Amino acid sequence: MGILYLVATPIGNLEDMSPRGVRILRECILIAAEDTRHSGTLLKHFDIKTPLTSYFEHNKLNKLDLILEKLSQGDVALVSDAGTPAINDPGYELVQAALASNFNVMPVPGPSAPIAALAVSGLPTDSFLYLGYLPHKSTERRKVVAQISNLHYTLIFLESPHRIVDSLKDILSVLGDRQICVAREMTKMFEEYWRGQVSGAIEHFKSKEPRGEFTLVVAGKTKEERTVWAEEKLMKAIKKQLKTGKSAKEISAELAEQSGWNKKEIYALVNQNR
Repeated sequence: MGILYLVATPIGNLEDMSPRGVRILRECILIAAEDTRHSGTLLKHFDIKTPLTSYFEHNKLNKLDLILEKLSQGDVALVSDAGTPAINDPGYELVQAALASNFNVMPVPGPSAPIAALAVSGLPTDSFLYLGYLPHKSTERRKVVAQISNLHYTLIFLESPHRIVDSLKDILSVLGDRQICVAREMTKMFEEYWRGQVSGAIEHFKSKEPRGEFTLVVAGKTKEERTVWAEEKLMKAIKKQLKTGKSAKEISAELAEQSGWNKKEIYALVNQNR
């Protein structure tokens, strides 16, 4: 039985491709790629002759059987357009299917846009929350951001050049004028890192036409900023969480992050209302 390898590929600079990644791609019997034309350029650069098949959002269900059949014959590699596969792409469903069929799944680590942007942001890296792309519509975008507005974690989002300014405006409206690092076109010729407050980022990217891929790293809410829920609001949240079947420990940990209440206080209230 073969191994499904998740091979990270460069997010811009081809020199970031690891020697092990190149070797695995050469030795596999098949490479499943999000975009065969894009990945074909990478394979040509490294003189990799392994057969290529497409695996993306709109054909993933049709391709699962083919890829699993190939895994029964030998090793298969999964690559995305850029960075680490199965993050923000349908690769995780292939991982699930491979594991369910008792195949081994192994990573070949390498570039990752969220981690690269976080590392150079200058913001806390000890705890963070990665949310991928924000919704396209402003109302939905604000709703998502509002749900995490009280968390202390550093927040990471991806965004397109067409929505970057509108997303920054929504972030400012919901989260306030927090510290932010906007990473653009990382590792490419015109890479840029803008650091400052959200309001300044809006003005900066309004002043010229935004181009390229964006990763936003936003400061979490500080202890000084965090609001404490009223007891009535906390009790409603506890009753809602109790219906999910979660343990008192799980509920108290989750609600402590959101409410500003102490874990022990919430734990006691949970047990009182069981």
